[in-house]
Amino acid sequence: MASLNVGNLGEYLREQRRSAQLSLRQLADAAGVSNPYLSQIERGLRKPSAEVLQQVAKALRISAETLYVRAGILDAERDRDEVETRAVILADPTLNERQKQVLLQIYESFRKENGFGADDGEAADAVAQTNAAVVEAVTSGDGAVGTDGDAAAVRQARKGSGAAIPRTSDGSDAEPHDPQRPTG
Repeated sequence: MASLNVGNLGEYLREQRRSAQLSLRQLADAAGVSNPYLSQIERGLRKPSAEVLQQVAKALRISAETLYVRAGILDAERDRDEVETRAVILADPTLNERQKQVLLQIYESFRKENGFGADDGEAADAVAQTNAAVVEAVTSGDGAVGTDGDAAAVRQARKGSGAAIPRTSDGSDAEPHDPQRPTG
């Protein structure tokens, strides 16, 4: 089998596996992939999907984005600060997986709102969806946050909580209170 162009992904995975003191079989079991398939990835004979890379990254406790870049899934010129921010969020042991995903969604919506990665219409949609998901999570109290928040979710969140969400004179939702922003 000819070697594929997957950068130095295989070498990097082997290095990470060895530094974690895991055998090929242990990593394959932890990542939920077959031992021969992982071996082929390490030797550069297979190009894994993003899903497989995410599973391997989780098993190695490293950033999936790093593997995506090495595999050519993400552009290597991607903003390093963004990758580092995501890696720090994903590595935080005080957050559960759901909280990490919500935090990443909020981070991405702010980036889009500020003109990084989407046009204005997409940015507004992303911000609205994230805001609705956060409102839903806060008002439901169960910690479950959906990623497909919309106007119906916001209405449902309002109805379920019994709390009034402030409105502006034009009928739109008022900006949420920012305790760090001075009033007046």
